[in-house]
Amino acid sequence: MKKDRDNSHTFTSAFRQFLQKEKIDTKYREKLLLQSWSTIMGKPIGSRTSDLFIKNRVLFVKLTSAPLKQELANNKDKVKAMLDKDFGDLIDEVRFL
Repeated sequence: MKKDRDNSHTFTSAFRQFLQKEKIDTKYREKLLLQSWSTIMGKPIGSRTSDLFIKNRVLFVKLTSAPLKQELANNKDKVKAMLDKDFGDLIDEVRFL
C-alpha cells in the first residue's frame, strides 16, 4: 500500500514538473477551473451557465438567468474567493455576462 502512495506522489510531482517545464501549467489549471465550475459553484449555478472562458486572467461567465447574474455580480468577491481557494491566484477578476 505504501509503495502505491509513493508511486502516486512521484507521478504527481513529475507531472507538475513537466507542466512547468513545458510552460503549460497555467493553461492546464485554467482547464481544470473551467471543468470544475459546476462542482465549485453548485448545480443550480452550473446548470444556468451557458458559456465560460478565461482571457487575460479574467474569468467570463455567461448566465441564462438575469437575476442570478445580478446576484453573482453583487457577490463577485465571494465567487473569486471560492475559486482562489482551489486554484490560487489563477484569475484576477470574474465578469458575468
